[in-house]
Amino acid sequence: MGLIIRSLNYVHPDNEELFHDLNFILNDGEKAALVGINGAGKSTLLRIVSGKIELTSGEIIHSETPWYVPQHLGEFDTWSVAQALGADKKLDALHAILGGDTDERHFTQLDDDWDIENKVKMVLEKWELGNISENRLLGSLSGGQKTKVFLSAMDMNSPDLILLDEPSNHLDIKTRMKLYTMILQSKSTMLIVSHDRTLLNLMNKTLELSEKGIEVFGGNFDFYQQKKMEKVNALRARLNEQSKALKESGKKATDMADQRAQLESKGRSAGLSIPRIIAGGLKNKAERSTARMLNAHEEKIATLLHNIEEIKAQIEEYEILKIDIKAPEPNPGALLIDIAGINFKYSDKFLWNNLSFQIKSGERVQIEGGNGSGKTTLLKIITRELKPFEGSYNSAEFSYFYLDQNYSMIDPKLSVYEQIQEHNKRGLDEHELRELLVYSQFNPEAFDKKCSGLSGGERMKLSLSCLLVSNQAPDLLILDEPTNNLDIKSLEVLTLAVKNFSGTLLVISHDDYFINEIGIDYRISLT
Repeated sequence: MGLIIRSLNYVHPDNEELFHDLNFILNDGEKAALVGINGAGKSTLLRIVSGKIELTSGEIIHSETPWYVPQHLGEFDTWSVAQALGADKKLDALHAILGGDTDERHFTQLDDDWDIENKVKMVLEKWELGNISENRLLGSLSGGQKTKVFLSAMDMNSPDLILLDEPSNHLDIKTRMKLYTMILQSKSTMLIVSHDRTLLNLMNKTLELSEKGIEVFGGNFDFYQQKKMEKVNALRARLNEQSKALKESGKKATDMADQRAQLESKGRSAGLSIPRIIAGGLKNKAERSTARMLNAHEEKIATLLHNIEEIKAQIEEYEILKIDIKAPEPNPGALLIDIAGINFKYSDKFLWNNLSFQIKSGERVQIEGGNGSGKTTLLKIITRELKPFEGSYNSAEFSYFYLDQNYSMIDPKLSVYEQIQEHNKRGLDEHELRELLVYSQFNPEAFDKKCSGLSGGERMKLSLSCLLVSNQAPDLLILDEPTNNLDIKSLEVLTLAVKNFSGTLLVISHDDYFINEIGIDYRISLT
C-alpha cells in the first residue's frame, strides 16, 4: 500500500500552525527524500506519520505500523539491544523453555522461531556489532553504534514502511556504504530525511517541504537540483522582463510629465487671446486627462515593483548564498606541517603506528578513518592543543580557522549581533555589520536572538560571517565533520564557500559527496 497523506494539518500546542493541507502519496516500494530548510518541520512530519505525535486533522494511511528511527536516539538509552532489535520477548521465551519452563505462553511467544539467537548474532555481526551483548543497554553505546543497532533491526524485521531521520549522521564511510546497499536492495517503502547527498541520490522521489506545503519532484536529489536551477533561470528571465517594463513605464511617465508641462506653458500663452472661462475649462480638462494617465502609469509601476520584489525573493530562496573565505597570498610548495613518526596514547592504547606526513601550502587534504581512529585527536595535535606521545611535529607559523560539526566558536550566551561584533576586528560600523547579517540571510528580527537557539545552518553562516569581519585570512582552514547538522541549503552554502577557498584545507568528513565537490589532493588514512 505504501503511504498516503491526505489534507494533513498540524498545529503546535502553542497554537502556531506548522502544516496546512499537506497531501502526497508514496506507492508501494517507493523511496522518497524529504528535504527542506531547518525549521520547515521535516522531523515533526516523520514523528506524525510514525504516530509519535498526533495530527490535528487529516488522514494518514499505511498498511502497518511504520518502522521509525529518529535522528537523536537518546530516548532509547534504557532499552537493551534485544529490545531495539524487537527480539527481547522471543529471546526471553527461548531461554525460559531451555531452562525447563514449559508454560504454553513461552511457546506462543517464541512462535517456532528457534533460531532467534543466531538471527540476532548474524545481524549484529553484519553491522560490526558482534562483540556487543544483546543485553547491553543502548545508553552505553556511541551514537554510531546506536544507529547500527537500529539498522540491524531493519535487516532483522524487514518492515514494509521505513521512516529514517538523518540515518548516516554518526556513521563512518564504510558503514555508510552498507547503509546505501541496504537501501538499494530493500523492497520497503521509505521516507528519509537526510543531508547526505549520496544517500539522497538513491531515492526515486524528492519531496520539498516548505511553508507553502509539499512540492513533489519525480526523481533523485540531482534531478531535484536541476529542476530548481531551471526555476531560477525562468525567474531570472521574468525579472529581466519586469525590469525592462519598469524602465519603459518610468520613461513614459517622465515623457507625459514633460508633455503636461509644455501644454500648460502653451495654454498660458494661448489664454491671452481667448476668454478666461473657456481657457480655464480647457486647462481643467487637460489636467484631468493627464492626471488619469499618470495615475494609471503610477499603478503600473507600483505593480511592476511589487512583482520584481517577489521574483527577487523567490530567486534568493532557490539560489545559493555566496560567502567568500579570504585566503593569504599563495606560496605554493612551501612546507606548512611536517609530522614524523608520531603516536598518541589513550590509557594503554596507542592510536597510530608511527604516523608521518607533510602538508604544503595550498594543498587540500582529507583525514579519513573509522570511528575511534583518532581523527579529531590528530587535529588537536596539529593546532597544538595536544602534544604527541612520541615522534616530532614541526611547522611554519600559520593561522587557522576551525569549524567543527557544532560550530563551537559560537557563544550560546551572546545574541547574533553581539557574536559578530565580538569578532569585528576590521572595525566595521553597525550598519555594515547589520548589512552583512542580512546578506547572510539573518532577518533583522533575529539580530537580538540568542545564539543558543540557532539551527546548525544558522550557526555555520554566523561563523563564516564572523570570519569575514575578523580581518583574518587563515593559512589553514580546518573542518571537522562540518556537514553533520546542516540542512541541504546550508550545506550548499558551505560547499561553495569551501570550494572557492584558495588556501590550505584540512578536512574530516564522512560525506563523500561533500568531499568530491570541494576537491581533495590526497588523503591521510588512520587505521
